[in-house]
Amino acid sequence: MKRNFSLIFFLKRGKRASSEKLPVYLRITVSKKRVEVTSGKDCLEKDWENGKFKGNSSAARTMNAFLKQMELQVHDAHRKLLTLGSDITAESLANELLGKEDDKKTLRQVFENHNSQMEALVGSGFSKMTHLRYQTALRHVFQFLREKYRISDIDIKKIDHKFLTDYDFFLRSVRKCSNNSAVKYLKNLKKIVKICLANGWILRDPFANFKATVKEIDRVCLTDSEVNRLEQTDFANERLERVKDIFLFSCYTGLAYIDIYQLKTSEVITGRQDERWIISNRQKTGIPTRIPLLPKAINLLEKYTDHPLRSNSEKLFPVSSNQKMNAYLKEIADVCGIKTILTFHLARHTFATTITLMNDVPIETVSKMLGHKNIKTTQHYAKIMDKKVDEDMAKLIIKLEQPKQQKAVAITTYNYTITK
Repeated sequence: MKRNFSLIFFLKRGKRASSEKLPVYLRITVSKKRVEVTSGKDCLEKDWENGKFKGNSSAARTMNAFLKQMELQVHDAHRKLLTLGSDITAESLANELLGKEDDKKTLRQVFENHNSQMEALVGSGFSKMTHLRYQTALRHVFQFLREKYRISDIDIKKIDHKFLTDYDFFLRSVRKCSNNSAVKYLKNLKKIVKICLANGWILRDPFANFKATVKEIDRVCLTDSEVNRLEQTDFANERLERVKDIFLFSCYTGLAYIDIYQLKTSEVITGRQDERWIISNRQKTGIPTRIPLLPKAINLLEKYTDHPLRSNSEKLFPVSSNQKMNAYLKEIADVCGIKTILTFHLARHTFATTITLMNDVPIETVSKMLGHKNIKTTQHYAKIMDKKVDEDMAKLIIKLEQPKQQKAVAITTYNYTITK
């Protein structure tokens, strides 16, 4: 809150002789409340007039310049507290002027410290993408502070339920985030708040009565015919052909973009019966994955064994950035007449559903190959399609009809025997 303040320098009179110098104090007043701060200077009463040293001597000019500088420092302190969104009081201005540390923690201070520690642990506890997501979350929070409150930082004690609801609205309206994206950014902020709670910097959890729920979305995947269309389309453009092949490799292995990007020759092993396996750890979760390679996946591996873009490299595929891959996939979809919006992660959904579950691979096995921590995650990825439901119901109908047919045969045989 913006509050006016007043400043005045005065001599603090005590039980001293009139010939002795008196200390010069600065009085800061905000909303009729005062705090007095010593300037460290003193002056004879006869040399003091109207809140400053009297005269135009070199000594007087030097002293008055010092007092002016002290006054400017209070104005700087006022601007700083306004920028931080802190309460403007006589005491807070005095503390800022004197450089007194208090227990106040700001959101930027805690958030940036968290992100710095996370960056130091990338590769040993956190992924690069997780760190980047928190960096984005930090930018969103401080864009919100600038646009909503006209401040660049805020005391963490001021984060309350209204702050969260306003931030939620900002993410959905200004940032145009979907529900699930908004919820993820709020969860990033919630982690920072938990750090503050754990350290005793705040006493109440502002998220206690705040609800933000992730909505389950339908996982889109390619059908058998769309996968076949991709396989059968050859591109004269080497770049598009390469992106198509790497996308198909993901369809046949379920590996995410980052896992294929980092996939090394040492992670492909040959089993006892000459079968080929990928054995690695998921970059996102660190969970080990063991994936037996389908013949089509092996063919794609061998196609790029001597590719010039992976010479002198342990990586199995020459993979472009995720953004470029997704851009090229849109070109590929247009050429192949695929209406579904192709993104690289769509290949992972396709492996979970079309390639495995639709071909009666147990969901427990699919979960293991996808490297999921629990089977519930796999159930979200592997949506059972209408075709699978139709097939299962057709089997059930046949099974239910069999006893009736057997009973009818038995009655016919019995009647025939009696007639005979």
